[in-house]
Amino acid sequence: MSTLVQVRGVRKRFGEHVVLAGIDLEVAEGETLALLGPSGGGKSTLLRCINGLTNFDEGEIRVGAVAVRPTRDPRESRVAAREARTVVGMVFQDFQLFPHMTALENVAEAPIHVRGLPRVEALDRARALLARVGLESRAAAYPRELSGGQKQRVAIARALAMEPKALLCDEITSALDPELKGEVLTTLEQLRHDGMTLILVTHEVGFALRAADRVGVLADGAIVELGAAREVIERPQVERTQKFLERVMA
Repeated sequence: MSTLVQVRGVRKRFGEHVVLAGIDLEVAEGETLALLGPSGGGKSTLLRCINGLTNFDEGEIRVGAVAVRPTRDPRESRVAAREARTVVGMVFQDFQLFPHMTALENVAEAPIHVRGLPRVEALDRARALLARVGLESRAAAYPRELSGGQKQRVAIARALAMEPKALLCDEITSALDPELKGEVLTTLEQLRHDGMTLILVTHEVGFALRAADRVGVLADGAIVELGAAREVIERPQVERTQKFLERVMA
């Protein structure tokens, strides 16, 4: 399999606080990578750097053929970020749906206004994507009329509408109750089965064990352990990983 996402020597500071301390990582096309670790370890920041939402201080990120590097030129930064987002889409913990738009309109919005897709075609594709995540019957519903799990599945459909090669998912089940989590995790498993590349920041260790090809553990801005999901979760070799798993699985 070819490498789709490559992170080399990425460092990020917020003031004196080092958030990413030289991250090296490769994700193959069609692979599912789960990122585990304590809060504040740098997981969400790493996703935001890959998606071009957060600038970093050193290193390089490649997504497909697009290279993103540190720059002080705002225009260059915007162009690189825009190009990166043609390859990777992102789904957030808090849905970020437009409250004044229906589910269908939320999914069709970016293809119409960013990619210039004709409205009729964009709406047809949006309906197909809502069907793909099991929400065809809720196309006319507004976000206030949807459950948390349904909102998150609309957000996944919206990210897919831009036809990315990979999805970055940032703790997208953490605000949901167990039943609604199941809806979203089932959708992710289907995307994995369909061959979508997934990078998931999650605390759902059971889901990572079941659905991820590999697991990386981030702590204190560094990847302290990386390997096959079952090996890392069931037989961790690093003390930092052992302590984290003992705490979350207790």
